Amino acid sequence: MSNALQNLHDLEPSLEEFRAAVLEGLAGAQKTLPCKFFYDAEGSRLFERICELPEYYPTRTESRILRDHAGDIADLAGPAVRLVELGSGAGVKIRLLLHALEDPAAYIPVDISRRHLLAAASGLARDFPDLVIAPVCADYTQPFSLPADAPSGRTLGFFPGSTIGNFMPVEAERFLTGLHDLLGPGSAMVVGVDLRKDGAVLERAYDDAAGVTAAFNLNILRRINRELGGRFDLDGFTHEARWNDLDSRIEMHLVSRRDQIVPIGGERITFGAGETIHTENSYKYTVEAFTALAAQAGYASRAVWTDAGNLFSVHMLEAV
Repeated sequence: MSNALQNLHDLEPSLEEFRAAVLEGLAGAQKTLPCKFFYDAEGSRLFERICELPEYYPTRTESRILRDHAGDIADLAGPAVRLVELGSGAGVKIRLLLHALEDPAAYIPVDISRRHLLAAASGLARDFPDLVIAPVCADYTQPFSLPADAPSGRTLGFFPGSTIGNFMPVEAERFLTGLHDLLGPGSAMVVGVDLRKDGAVLERAYDDAAGVTAAFNLNILRRINRELGGRFDLDGFTHEARWNDLDSRIEMHLVSRRDQIVPIGGERITFGAGETIHTENSYKYTVEAFTALAAQAGYASRAVWTDAGNLFSVHMLEAV
């Protein structure tokens, strides 16, 4: 393997930060857990399985759009860009861009899961031995810095998978504003955005017949048990996906099957039968609504590509 794979820039959240976020979320009237903590090794493995499910259209639809338009993205990005990917995925989508881009200067993957990040970066280093790869283990929803020793040049951000939908719209605007500042003047962003559609299609996508999404959702309780000394009985909770048409979002919940008390590292959390833990939102946009949101964060739309069924969109944005 080439020594172009640089040392890990490690800003992974601490165990105490995980504990504080869990206890704060479970103390509210509507109990919540941050979806960023889904992605331990098992959570990352399960999410890759979700992406292969017949009901889960976003991954294959976005990949098809990127395959069809990677050359257009490369033309708009220009040569010798450094590519910053937020959430380093399984490596399929990023390869489409790396093959299309003209002499990319560096690839900087950013992910909260150290093991997943290093596995993805190592695989790309084998396939692109001349490319500088500088992985950053960080919670990209919080302020972080890019490696100081990474090559400079125009920066192209890559945020696929409709992960932008996990933010409330006001949070999404704030997040994009932070990226605008991080990536710098003249930078560009490629963002995958899921589109509004029939609620039944969305509920099937987030509650598959094989139960993989249910296992993914429940895995966060298993992680709390393992890392924080929790005593969740996973059989005491069930997965539920709900389409909230008013707010244009799919909600994922874990529903308590009974009255129960769950110890977590010296604390005791009480659940009533039917009470839920709200674990994730996935907002769905129209093309016009997302373009307007991006403009509020300082980005101009340069191009938008969608599939024939108008299920998904890929946006090319430029910092102004």
